[in-house]
Amino acid sequence: MENILQEIDEASQFMASRVKAKPGVGIILGTGLGGLVEKIFIEESIPYEEIPYFLHSTVEGHAGRLIFGHCSDKEVLVMQGRFHFYEGYPLSRVTFPVRVMKKLGIKTLIISNAAGGLNPLFSAGDIMVISDHINFTGQNPLIGPNLEAFGQRFPDMSAVYDRKLIAISEQVALEKQIKLQRGVYVGVAGPSMETPAETRFLRMMGADAVGMSTIPEVIVGVHCGLHILGFSAISNVNRPDCMEPAPFEEILANAALAGKKMIGIIEGVLEKI
Repeated sequence: MENILQEIDEASQFMASRVKAKPGVGIILGTGLGGLVEKIFIEESIPYEEIPYFLHSTVEGHAGRLIFGHCSDKEVLVMQGRFHFYEGYPLSRVTFPVRVMKKLGIKTLIISNAAGGLNPLFSAGDIMVISDHINFTGQNPLIGPNLEAFGQRFPDMSAVYDRKLIAISEQVALEKQIKLQRGVYVGVAGPSMETPAETRFLRMMGADAVGMSTIPEVIVGVHCGLHILGFSAISNVNRPDCMEPAPFEEILANAALAGKKMIGIIEGVLEKI
């Protein structure tokens, strides 16, 4: 535990030495969603390889840069790409950047992902604001000694996703005439895609979208006391009775299509908070 706390301190001190800004909003961009960076006035861009104890992203669509800058007149800290459990990294390392963000003064975390749609009313290219989640990874990033400096042993999960931020998102979507779905996200370990039987089961559980990220970072964000807003870009829709392969190229293309709309919503949310 002492080692991880020291590593968090070293990483945050390194970033603070590179940037004078004190961003209050952290943003984690998922697969194919790096386009938001084009809307940011960038003050500093740091490759993950230069940051102490940060991992390397090995997945296509994840640039692997930490960006400080301004978006909609708000100072933001943006992860252009994330780390995944299925890459072989332990969850303590996958979620390491969230604790560093907290150390740097982040109070609000906006997190996005590309996800497969489970709700039959969804279409590829839709945006879903996450109202709740199901952790079906079989893992929890808080297992082990509790980091008392960040939060209590048993964090409350009754209202993970900030209801005020969800309402603001829906208001922005309405104003910009962007279709915004609302639903439950289920996280699985991956990296294999779901079988028809698994898809049917996940729908029966009450999930509207499925993905292989986000939940570990969100759990740690809750432990750190952050206000959390989550979005899924629906990259494909899983219909268990007529399942078809979802090539990764298609997932990237649909995530990018959804990402353009998501960028508009995030910009609007930043203007209003």
